[in-house]
Amino acid sequence: MIYPIPPGTRDVLPDEMRELRRLHMALVDVFERYGYGEVRTPTIEYEEVLSRGDGRGVESAYRLFDERGELLALRSDMTIPIARLVASRFAEADQPIRLCYIANAYRAVRPESGRLREFGQAGVELIGGSPTDGTAEVIEVLESALDAAGLTRAVIGLGDADLHSQMMREFGVSEAVSNVAQQMLERHDLVGLDDELSQADDVSAEQRRAVVEIAQLRGGREVLDRARSIGGPAVEGAISRIEQTFEALERRNAAERVQIDLGLLRDLGYYSGAIVEVYDPALGHIIGGGGRYDGLMARFGMESPAAGFTLYLESLHTAQAGEELAREQSSDGDDDADADSNPESPGSRA
Repeated sequence: MIYPIPPGTRDVLPDEMRELRRLHMALVDVFERYGYGEVRTPTIEYEEVLSRGDGRGVESAYRLFDERGELLALRSDMTIPIARLVASRFAEADQPIRLCYIANAYRAVRPESGRLREFGQAGVELIGGSPTDGTAEVIEVLESALDAAGLTRAVIGLGDADLHSQMMREFGVSEAVSNVAQQMLERHDLVGLDDELSQADDVSAEQRRAVVEIAQLRGGREVLDRARSIGGPAVEGAISRIEQTFEALERRNAAERVQIDLGLLRDLGYYSGAIVEVYDPALGHIIGGGGRYDGLMARFGMESPAAGFTLYLESLHTAQAGEELAREQSSDGDDDADADSNPESPGSRA
């Protein structure tokens, strides 16, 4: 008899578990090499803690009451629990503080969406330090983690969480319209973005074109000049931050696989400033993301800049398999080409 498990969860069998264990070890080795110490937080937190960190994110959390009637929630990401941990345990410690983790998180999603309710995350959090150099350090660690996982073709998109809100505020767009537009950007829905702005009474045709055109800009440093020419002073602050981060990456020789993406927007409310997302050609969706969250620590009584990233372990593992298959196919193609070009090879004889 087969006993079902809840949609959005899955069993992991021995062969895959061995592969995941190797992936875990490779990632932790990278994190520790950069000075990040591994921590673990409770699977359940007080709901008030998660809500304090991000009121938007806690909406998707699984909630329950304990024996005293206290409202608890399963963690929906690792950044907020680590912010709580740092404010509680490292308030007097010298900064920067470097921490890493590998843990499961939980989100209430529609079963038919195909998304996981329980999923693995691996990442780092850098508390303190220079905002620009700190972001560059986090991205450098991210690149090394992708290399350790064998995802040498993965691309890191670099954007700014405040770019579009800043631009629409400068344009005088209402908060309601701005919020809906940003939801479209979070879903990477440029068609929906254009439709929403075209129906708004307080958005001119020129402003709508500017927002949509900037959201489509991707590439190297040249896109920053293009954004300035389209958005003018309304985008200068965000564009300057991206430029400074990119220059810091160049100084670290870590900019080669970074693509500036001005349509990028994360779906967590605590991000501010530089944000990143990770894409791999072997997979059709995002395998990780992160960025700056300079205001989050203050919500727990500790003023400190901060940045980090997380990789989604199930997606990372699937991308690994896709990359291995791509390498095998490439190798087979090279062998066939060698056989065709070598007159002494069996495949070339009449």
